[in-house]
Amino acid sequence: MPCLLHFSKGFLLSSTAHNRLKDSASPYLRSAAHQPIAWHEWGDAAFERAKTEDKPILLDIGAVWCHWCHVIDRESYENVEIAKIINEHFVPVKVDRDERPDVDSRYQSAISAISGQGGWPLTGFLLSDGKPFFGGTYFPPDDQMGRPGFRRVLLAVADSYRNRRAELERAANSLSDAVAQAEVFTGARADFDLDVVDAQIKSITQLFDIENGGFGRAPKFPHPSAIDLLHERYRQTKEKHLLAMAETTLEKMARGGVYDQLVGGFHRYSVDERWLVPHFEKMSYDNSELLKNYLHAYQVSNNNFLRDTAEGMIQWVNEVLSDQERGGFYASQDADYSLDDDGDYFTWTLDEVRAVLTPEESRVIELHYDVEPHGEMHHNPAKNVLWVARDFDEIAQILSRTRDDVAALNLSAEEKMREARAARPTPFVDKTMYVSWNAMFISAYFEAARVFESRQNGVGKDCRAFALKTLDRMLRETWSETHGFGHRIGGPALEGSLDDQVFSVLALLDAYETTLDPRYFTAAQKTMDLAITRYGDAEGGGFFDRPSDAAPMGGLDVRRKPFQDSPTPGANSIAAIALIRMHAFTGDDRYHSFARKTLEAFAGIAPQYGLFAATYGLAATLFANHPLQVVITGHSNDPAAQALEAAARRVYRFCKSVLRVTPGTPQLLLTGALKETLPHLPVGKPLAVVCSGQTCLPPTSDPVQLTALLENSIIDAAGVATS
Repeated sequence: MPCLLHFSKGFLLSSTAHNRLKDSASPYLRSAAHQPIAWHEWGDAAFERAKTEDKPILLDIGAVWCHWCHVIDRESYENVEIAKIINEHFVPVKVDRDERPDVDSRYQSAISAISGQGGWPLTGFLLSDGKPFFGGTYFPPDDQMGRPGFRRVLLAVADSYRNRRAELERAANSLSDAVAQAEVFTGARADFDLDVVDAQIKSITQLFDIENGGFGRAPKFPHPSAIDLLHERYRQTKEKHLLAMAETTLEKMARGGVYDQLVGGFHRYSVDERWLVPHFEKMSYDNSELLKNYLHAYQVSNNNFLRDTAEGMIQWVNEVLSDQERGGFYASQDADYSLDDDGDYFTWTLDEVRAVLTPEESRVIELHYDVEPHGEMHHNPAKNVLWVARDFDEIAQILSRTRDDVAALNLSAEEKMREARAARPTPFVDKTMYVSWNAMFISAYFEAARVFESRQNGVGKDCRAFALKTLDRMLRETWSETHGFGHRIGGPALEGSLDDQVFSVLALLDAYETTLDPRYFTAAQKTMDLAITRYGDAEGGGFFDRPSDAAPMGGLDVRRKPFQDSPTPGANSIAAIALIRMHAFTGDDRYHSFARKTLEAFAGIAPQYGLFAATYGLAATLFANHPLQVVITGHSNDPAAQALEAAARRVYRFCKSVLRVTPGTPQLLLTGALKETLPHLPVGKPLAVVCSGQTCLPPTSDPVQLTALLENSIIDAAGVATS
């Protein structure tokens, strides 16, 4: 069910008044400004009021894209009677989980421990110091759907706070201690062991749905890091079932309703095992990581359908989820345009299809996307989710037409449907720009630039330019010499998190590899050093999500080391990857040592997480085998050098860097064997040299040989590529 002004006691806002959320930077909080509840944003004022008035805190955590958050808003927080109960007995605090992931992560852990449920909306009841003692997710206003009514819950909690305070305090203190122990992974340290990757591959394989693709049962979520781990493992072992798992999953997702068949982009997850019916919100972080998956899959398999899916995603992002003029990627697009629909913007009745198409076009669309009188949506059974039920060859056979005829009819029909859909009320796009999510998309766009650079449609060049524009804006508006990156581009400043630092380091390194502009490398190194100093655990290894000098954040002010991939790649694993890449460029043992300590901090529990810590598996693989570095020499307009560069970029290897050196290129930031080898290469001659760690292979001028070298798994100490 869950997605996944000071007021005196008892005061009720009038229907025309606005509470103190009206000036919030968060669109989610501003959407509650009209509610008859004396909401506070998260902060000292709320805790001081709770202590002064001796009231518990009602904590609501949600997001602008979350359907059930808006449902509880309408049913309960806009209900005058319920609002009166809340204002009389509680200090209400509303939090945007995208704006304050640090608050959300801690209370998700605590409330999940209490209720066995997590997700949004998250509804917590806290002591006046912020320690939680009860909570859940969505509560209906009255008893229904097997859930207690919110009225009854509010009154019962208020009564317990008055009459059973000591019991609540004992429970809250015990819970806070348990969360603190769990969040820093006490006892999880062990020696680094690459066998963890074997355990993760086993977990991924056991959970693989051989019929529908994906992992586990409904609901089905994307697991981008697991897909990349399968790709990298396949490159090492050539075990075809690994590639089959990745490719099947990506193809099934792209043909399902979880992918927006008309304009591109992935919805957040599927409620069924077949990827047909999604939760319709589209998240930045899902689409950036899935874009990387489809690009990598195309590199590995040369499957044009996967390439086309990637291009469709880019087109949608460029049109809907980005500020093309100034740079930047927006946070999300809502599932709904009102509380009375559930994905109606994205779905179609048979009559709606036939109203905008010719009979011939409609028949093709009906067959291709399984549009029937009875669709998949429970709230409106006539509504159909578009998913690929039949390909053009099958439709051509059914209709006794040529495949080209069917393709042409489908093309014209989809254009008409896009125009008709654009005229509908459109779900809200949250134009907030979060640094970590922007950094993830910057890296994805650099990847697209590398993969598509040889294509004639300009996709690669455009992606490269926009990635640089966005990164330059991030550096200009959010970075400081003392704190690194903040959390938000534009609007009031927000303290950055570990995610903001480490994803940005990767984006900066990607920019350096693309441009060889040393200012990006300098910023990456400074940010990495700040992350070690301000977030790192020098004694226990790994990183905390908040800096050591962060302001206190209430009674659940526990130190937390983010590890699990949920919903974004685990920040400690990303930090390890950033450290490994920094070491490959600098040779500075500090980075190698801290990468090892970070991996060892979680080595004892990583196998248990399996699929849900696949980013750790990628980091462990990279640490053991070292990043591949490829330098291409030759004049910029030399066809032979261009062929070598194309061959180097065509092969997928996790965190492989390709550095294009031409006469006059500034001195590269290199270390180890590559630093020793490059000065002896004739820069004006087209050559490729492949290095890993302290070993380089002999230079080659043959693109075929270069491809073969890169497709092998590792370079051993004798300088031999082995698989």
